[in-house]
Amino acid sequence: MLVIAVHGSAVPEAAATIDRLVAAVEAISGVHALVGHLDVQRPSLAEVVREHPRAVVVPLLLGDGFHRRVDIPAVLEGTGCVLTEGLSGERDVARALYGRLREAERRRGPYTRADAVVVAGAGSSRPGGNAGTETCAAQLSALLENTDDGASPVPTLPAYLTSAGPTVPEALAALQAAGYRRIAVATHLLAPGRFTRTLNASAAWTVSEPLADHPRLAGLVVDRYESARGTRALRAARLAC
Repeated sequence: MLVIAVHGSAVPEAAATIDRLVAAVEAISGVHALVGHLDVQRPSLAEVVREHPRAVVVPLLLGDGFHRRVDIPAVLEGTGCVLTEGLSGERDVARALYGRLREAERRRGPYTRADAVVVAGAGSSRPGGNAGTETCAAQLSALLENTDDGASPVPTLPAYLTSAGPTVPEALAALQAAGYRRIAVATHLLAPGRFTRTLNASAAWTVSEPLADHPRLAGLVVDRYESARGTRALRAARLAC
């Protein structure tokens, strides 16, 4: 069984976004996928793994903060479930973010590009919890440099919505003070909610959509699941010898 662990949200659009991810995962893998929520929504992750012990649990998380390192392992303790890594630092996350950024730019005009980018993550006070956003900002910067031949370099800064700095308003203000005018926010978040509403109300020139229903994210979830299944099958075969 594949279980996707998600944060959960009271915003209906968030559930719809995760539903699209699940549909894409099932279409790619042919495996039935269940969703377990860490907060707000039901069923909870604890309820799902209680019904499906020994499942492969893929955390749909862009950082390795408290949920990935503390919350989820505590829920899975004693269940026999396999916990995979989250999505932090994966190059396909940056590629998905690049695609969303280009979509946001096209909404402002067919031939207009941002002259600076703020990569906006949720933020974590836990050591290493912001590494996913930092890595994604560096990867996005490289993608922009490699695809915009002959164009001026695009400053790409990580920023956060809570628990860490610089904040998104601080990053936007710093870039504006440096003379940049078409500053895009690349949304390093998974689904619509309170944080995306904050970004959409910011002073950014354009704001990209969240990432969970991008096809590359579905591919990453399937890769995590299949790798875990391969490891479990190999372990079982060794024990049978």
